[in-house]
Amino acid sequence: MRRVLIIGATSAIAEATARMLAERGDALYLVARNEPRLGAIAADLAVRGSPRVGSEVLDANDFAAHEQMLARAETFLSGYDTVLVAHGTLSDQKACEGSVELTMREINTNALSVIAMLTRIANRLEARQSGTIAVISSVAGDRGRGSNYVYGSAKALVTAFLSGLRQRLGKCGVNVLTIKPGFVDTPMTAAFEKGLLWARPERIAQGIVRALDRQSGTIYLPGFWRPIMLVIRAIPESLFLRLSL
Repeated sequence: MRRVLIIGATSAIAEATARMLAERGDALYLVARNEPRLGAIAADLAVRGSPRVGSEVLDANDFAAHEQMLARAETFLSGYDTVLVAHGTLSDQKACEGSVELTMREINTNALSVIAMLTRIANRLEARQSGTIAVISSVAGDRGRGSNYVYGSAKALVTAFLSGLRQRLGKCGVNVLTIKPGFVDTPMTAAFEKGLLWARPERIAQGIVRALDRQSGTIYLPGFWRPIMLVIRAIPESLFLRLSL
């Protein structure tokens, strides 16, 4: 039985992942901002088979509240061995272009709050010499594109931070998993026109649980995004500047 802390538990991907973990009999501690939604998800997971489900309301941008939340999760789960960090927002690129304040708020939510959380979590698991840290980044962080470079740059920062964290913690038995989904059909992307490259949250959740079991390092979900992003990263800058991506 895993003892799993999920931060950003009301996101569609996190909820789908939590359902799979509950059905396997894992204990869960859920953290998110939306209290009514959080309570409904916790009740559902208990019915699905989780032997223990706790929850807590937290704004991840309140850095000062991180430590106490982690301590409460530690107590409730009798020591968590797995942490999934899944909180974030999908930035409005055009709005960010016209607002320094909005741009910095998006960077704060999608990158800095994640890094602040991970720093505390890493120290706890390093002291234990075991555990898994899994974080949802994005293929958007692989190369800055004009259509979403504020969101992409935040994810690039998270991806680079995780790479260094993986090298640091790998020496003491702590696995760090970077999760890079492509287009996912969630409430956050409801306004987007969907196509063949879009995946349901349940498919992403299956990949996450499989990667947790395998102690993977970096995964693209679905897997076809790995060669797609390999091609995009390889496009020469002179050509890339003329593309609309």
